[in-house]
Amino acid sequence: MTEPRMTGPTNGPALVGTELAGHAGLPLLVVGPSLGTSVTALWSEAAALLGADFHVVGWDLPGHGSSPGTDEPVSMATLARAVLGLADKTLAERGEPGGSFGYAGDSVGGAVGLQLLLDAPARISSAVLISTGAKIGEPEGWRERAELVRGSGTPVMVEGSVQRWFAPGFVEREPDASARLLHSLQDADRFGYAAVCEALSGFDVRDRLAEIAVPVLAVTGEHDTVATPEMADAIATGARAGSCVVLPGVAHLAPAEAPAQVAGLIRGQAAAATTRQQVRDAGMVVRRQVLGDTHVDRAVAGTTDFTRDFQELITEYAWGSIWTRPGLDRRSRSLITLTALVARGHHEELAMHLRAARRNGLTNDEIKELLLQTAIYCGVPDANTAFRIAQQVLAEPLAAEDDEA
Repeated sequence: MTEPRMTGPTNGPALVGTELAGHAGLPLLVVGPSLGTSVTALWSEAAALLGADFHVVGWDLPGHGSSPGTDEPVSMATLARAVLGLADKTLAERGEPGGSFGYAGDSVGGAVGLQLLLDAPARISSAVLISTGAKIGEPEGWRERAELVRGSGTPVMVEGSVQRWFAPGFVEREPDASARLLHSLQDADRFGYAAVCEALSGFDVRDRLAEIAVPVLAVTGEHDTVATPEMADAIATGARAGSCVVLPGVAHLAPAEAPAQVAGLIRGQAAAATTRQQVRDAGMVVRRQVLGDTHVDRAVAGTTDFTRDFQELITEYAWGSIWTRPGLDRRSRSLITLTALVARGHHEELAMHLRAARRNGLTNDEIKELLLQTAIYCGVPDANTAFRIAQQVLAEPLAAEDDEA
């Protein structure tokens, strides 16, 4: 384990990151803690199991573990920015500035993960959110807890945390692990703990879950009374590509209670995300081969936050999942596509795919024969329009490219 590293934006909390396992040649995985725990106490066992597959870096909440306390207000957004700053620093040191990273977090660490998925979705390659919710508890309850801890210190929370954190029998089976976690609670700075309580009091992204397009795995324990299985299911069903796992015999601190299971879930989620990215990459290769680099570069350059999801959809599914299939050659796929576009009257797409058909090896005479056949099976008016468009497109030099529809 290397020395902790402090990071954080000037308008947010200073968080300390700790390298838990792996090395910089492996994909980066950032892990986050639960309120009252240090990242080493919560994640060390799971991180050790992940060290062969990931460079695991954890971060501590203000006043927890290695991070300094704060008397300034914090929010989930400022915590997320600070975590992103830590990831940026780590990636820059690895020679990957601006790269993406996997994320896993428990409880408030999971809430920070949700905020990252909303604020910086392009940076997160895979996400596992454990024992968390789009809203956790009630605002008044968090404000009352903040005042209690400010006045009495974090030891006042130990007795209740034993009940909330651990499934029945865990403390007796794993006295060392439970002691480390409870000591990290006792040692937490009361002001930092209270600041995080107040951040949780203002956190509610239930109406924004549909904005999350990155695949998300929500994990919870069957005995978790803080972030219930129903809350995990709400994340899974609210996000565009969510799934949910309930761990038997586990309560609120799954990375410590069931490290092997958590490590396996993180590994599986990252592998699924990698597979999807590989499909997208393969789709982009075919898309460029069929439509041309200039054509695709213009489409990519014109992508906005509003159209990004659609661009990824067509690259992954149309080009990566269909055009890459070996069952038909590209000439055949062009013939099928042109027929469908004539039939549906998609004239701008027809012009684009006429150029693509020539690039795929179809001759002008073959295209003429196809359009003649569409006159019989799709209708003369449709074929008439298609012939007009084709006459204009086929008069262009073969290398000519236009904007993508």
